[in-house]
Amino acid sequence: MAQNQTGTLLQKALATELRNNIVATLCRHLREEHEVELGRFEAEELLDLVAGLVGPHYYNEGLRDAQALLARQVDEINERLYEMERQPEG
Repeated sequence: MAQNQTGTLLQKALATELRNNIVATLCRHLREEHEVELGRFEAEELLDLVAGLVGPHYYNEGLRDAQALLARQVDEINERLYEMERQPEG
């Protein structure tokens, strides 16, 4: 199997495992803290709802953080390039 296909399968497996862990944690929390019993299907639906509501906020925040980091790095590069400029003789 090609490396790309292996990597993709591994990512899907990790994503599935992570989702399963989150759903189990969600079910356990609701049962223990709120005495609410949810089946797996209902918990997955709740997870999808919450992810759809808050996911874009965190995604956009991550983009803004990345943009700010890149802007700082570009500023540093520009400063170094300015320092390298040569002045005309005379």
